[in-house]
Amino acid sequence: MTKFFHVIISKMNKNICLIIVSLLWFGCEEVFLGEEAPNSPTNNFEVFWNDFDQHYSLFKVRAIDWNQLYQTYRPLVNDDMIEEELWEVMTAMVEHLDDSHTTIYDGSNQYKSGYTLNEKSIAEFSADLLLSKYVENVIEVNSEDELLYGKVKNKNIGYIYLGSMNGNNPSVIDEVIRAYENTDAIILDIRQNSGGDDRYSARIARAFSDGKHEIYSVQTRNGSHHDDFDEKKIYHTQFDSNNAYTKPVIVLTDRRTISAGEIFLLHLKAFDHVTQIGDTTAGDFSTVSNMRFLPNGWRYVYSIQKFLLPNGESLDGIGHVPDIYVKNTGTTIENGKDIVMERAIDYLFNEFEVE
Repeated sequence: MTKFFHVIISKMNKNICLIIVSLLWFGCEEVFLGEEAPNSPTNNFEVFWNDFDQHYSLFKVRAIDWNQLYQTYRPLVNDDMIEEELWEVMTAMVEHLDDSHTTIYDGSNQYKSGYTLNEKSIAEFSADLLLSKYVENVIEVNSEDELLYGKVKNKNIGYIYLGSMNGNNPSVIDEVIRAYENTDAIILDIRQNSGGDDRYSARIARAFSDGKHEIYSVQTRNGSHHDDFDEKKIYHTQFDSNNAYTKPVIVLTDRRTISAGEIFLLHLKAFDHVTQIGDTTAGDFSTVSNMRFLPNGWRYVYSIQKFLLPNGESLDGIGHVPDIYVKNTGTTIENGKDIVMERAIDYLFNEFEVE
């Protein structure tokens, strides 16, 4: 079994890597909440609700009335309830956020807000099928977490799979692009991309850039009011005219394309030669907080930033809607067809006469 197969099969177990990467990004300081407070269900709920109220960044972006949710769920909590019952109440409350960057751990269980569709898409992608039926001459880049490339069988089309935005040497993408300089097009597959480092995303995207474009801004929540944020930091695409692939590029996405994978798409979709085919992405862009702790030992994280497009809109809770919508089902995969991949090949043939 290749490293690629192993990584895809074990992807569910790696969801926590998104949290670990964010912890490393913001430092290893632990934030203890209510350290002197009593360990009671009512106090755990109050500490939890108030911490979100003071620091969570996306109430307005996601149109959440946090005070109303308190009125709904606080009466369900009492000091006679067991922890399993408290878990049900608190996870039901934050499910309204529909934000898989909001994660709670109780020591044995992990809950991600709004993660149902993301998880369902696992069955809609098969690495075994992809590499056995559609791609040949595959090379795995060992320095990077989940990067491989090859050629679409019987076509002059390059294929790149990028399963995360982490690795030791993102500049290796320039070597990949040079290997494809005589191809007619590239299919860039970021389905099941688990995110990682936004800087890594920007460096990979540079290899496909057609120029410098303003693409998004970031603000971090910094006050007690829901609309308290620091100054905007504006981000642009990078450009290197000596190392850029500007022939047709098809980027494949699914519901589990998330976080830094979606930041990557913010770069790519600024380029005229890039077309997105597949399913809408997760819609979870923000960096997460340091790990938080409740008196009962539960841990959790949440979003602390908002990402805005140049027009002031946000894709949080929406995701990147593809230019051409098509998605696999578990049945199509079981029947040996990746219809997303096939649609990309057909599109290149029909629109660009790629052989």
